[in-house]
Amino acid sequence: MKPDKVIFADEELENDFNSMSDNDPVKKGITRAINSIQENFSCGRNVRKNLIPKGLIEKYSLNNLWIYDLPNGWRLLYSITSSGEIEIIAAILDWMNHKDYERLFGF
Repeated sequence: MKPDKVIFADEELENDFNSMSDNDPVKKGITRAINSIQENFSCGRNVRKNLIPKGLIEKYSLNNLWIYDLPNGWRLLYSITSSGEIEIIAAILDWMNHKDYERLFGF
């Protein structure tokens, strides 16, 4: 199913993305992820609700979390929500290297 739009969860995250070099492999991977999510919001791996880190639940009031693999072991985290109307929105929450990803999930 296609979301109506893909957004960044906050302005700082969007600014970080826009400040990355266009040649950065992570930025290229994020761009590819955004395109994939626009085509099918379930293209990533869904995290079981009991495994969603409490910090993310508190910060974003999440009830779902998806992970999209980026190049070089990086991960993109996103969530699916709606605007109250019949509009599906995919919100990009963060991207991180594998070490930070493992730390977030307590591996």
